[in-house]
Amino acid sequence: MEVGGVSNFCCSGSHSADLGAQYITATSSYAQSHHRFYSEPLSAGVLQPLDSLVEGLKYKDGNKDYMTPLGMGSMVKHFLSESGADLFFERHVTGLYRRGASWEVQWKAGGSEMFDAVVLTMPAPQILQLQGDVGHVLSVHQKQQLEGVEYSSRFAVALFFPPDSINGPGRGPSLVVHTSVPFGLKHLERDKEDVQPIILQELNKLLPGLPQPISIKCQKWRYSQVLTSVPDCPGHMTILHQPPLVCAGDSFVHSNFDGCVKSALSVLSVLKASL
Repeated sequence: MEVGGVSNFCCSGSHSADLGAQYITATSSYAQSHHRFYSEPLSAGVLQPLDSLVEGLKYKDGNKDYMTPLGMGSMVKHFLSESGADLFFERHVTGLYRRGASWEVQWKAGGSEMFDAVVLTMPAPQILQLQGDVGHVLSVHQKQQLEGVEYSSRFAVALFFPPDSINGPGRGPSLVVHTSVPFGLKHLERDKEDVQPIILQELNKLLPGLPQPISIKCQKWRYSQVLTSVPDCPGHMTILHQPPLVCAGDSFVHSNFDGCVKSALSVLSVLKASL
């Protein structure tokens, strides 16, 4: 199994902060249909009930909010560790080539490997950028659907403070700032090093008494949340049945934890039928 992506959980000494999603909201419906995907990480301590107030959040009856003490990435790591799969990280996929009953996957760093089936979970625009035979096996309609997927873009900044600056001795506090969708769109093509001072300037206007941080981490999310997903999609798109080539992820459902689970379950049914 090949796993790629950028970690959204960063650490600085005794500090930590999550630059991705800050909490998970389970609707009453998903809490039932996806019960095991909540109960297992809760039992393992990976997931915890969110016991603090989120200002501006519209609470609905039956909804439950959760947080991850070690970052959202810990949920992924939990399920991967339970799967027993052999994992290989830091392999940037650049091309897919059909080789009879298999797929040859090529890496940016050079080299390739053969697979019986491939599941792509990167954002739709990156699927269309892949070299090789993906563009040849996509139907005109499928290509149009992928081209229609739209993402918001954001910047996130984590500030780490010394232990005695706010809460006294002990673990140092951290603060995470997420920019708005219009801001992300306006500054999308700028380097994060150029955008960070703008964000910090606005932050100091909102919180003028903020202590001086000991370190700062800025993250640019070119593909944040899906604004427009593939319409009427069951959570995946089968590009080729044999050898199986399936696209999945929030491009084909919606951008939250339950959307990811829904997409994964739909892919599982496809792979079981194909293999």
